[in-house]
Amino acid sequence: MSESTPVERSYRYCRRLTRAAARNFYYAIFLLPKAKRDALCALYAFMRRADDISDTPGDAATKLEQMNAWRSVLDAALAGQVAADPALPALHHAVRTFGVPARYLHDLISGTEMDLGPASYDTFAALREYCYRVAGAVGLCCIHVFGFRDSRAPELAERLGIAFQLTNILRDVKADHQMGRVYLPGEDLRRFGCTPQDLGSPLAPAARQLMQFESERAWQFYAAGNDLLPMIDEDSRPALWALMRIYSGILRGIESREYDVFSRGVVRLSTAHKVAVMLKAWLGFWKSEKAIEDRNRDRRGTGRAGFGRHAG
Repeated sequence: MSESTPVERSYRYCRRLTRAAARNFYYAIFLLPKAKRDALCALYAFMRRADDISDTPGDAATKLEQMNAWRSVLDAALAGQVAADPALPALHHAVRTFGVPARYLHDLISGTEMDLGPASYDTFAALREYCYRVAGAVGLCCIHVFGFRDSRAPELAERLGIAFQLTNILRDVKADHQMGRVYLPGEDLRRFGCTPQDLGSPLAPAARQLMQFESERAWQFYAAGNDLLPMIDEDSRPALWALMRIYSGILRGIESREYDVFSRGVVRLSTAHKVAVMLKAWLGFWKSEKAIEDRNRDRRGTGRAGFGRHAG
């Protein structure tokens, strides 16, 4: 593809945006062949536009109108009308090239629409639907770019996306609380005797138990990732391995703090750590090492019996 074509200029725009705004994601997908890497940058740029509408200050009604307009732009772009946004020529090309189902892109918009109202979920079933829309659908888009042949792969990709989103929720509990958002299920808060106010202050024992419970749930969703890895095309496995290493490393970091995401800064992996993960993936460690980070055994809690039926 000539670098002077509208599609290539669009891909360049998407690469710049992804590199600047999605560092964890970009580190991992850098390991993909260029065509696949570019396709995921185009998908990220599309998702980012919906996020920007949701996060921009303003009233919910106006944002909903903007989100509906973005849906219309998406439908037009999928039909080849790509002039409305610099990311759309690349998105149209990527969706056509890799056969990404349009319904997943619409599900992503639906997920950002859910953030336009009060962010609270009384049950894990309700939270899981949100996690599917904002992250599970991302996983489903990704495996179409990665390439897969096993019919079980979509279900596992969805579960892995949910694991990533649960990790984000646990990492950002304090910041979300400050914005009036409480993603942890109300049924779980009641189970551990917590109130939403407990999630904006230094960690109380009940809140620690709640965080531990949600962490265990996330680890169960991560378990799907180890089964997914051999189901995708081999040239995509280093990137997926790195993604799982990075995101499960964040959850491990939350555990290593004894779930205290309140009194210290946000749990992040250093650039050196992410570069080391990427280097190991590039050197082929994905063939011999599990992608999911080993957990801190001394941080694992008790009370795991019966947990599986709550994981959904």
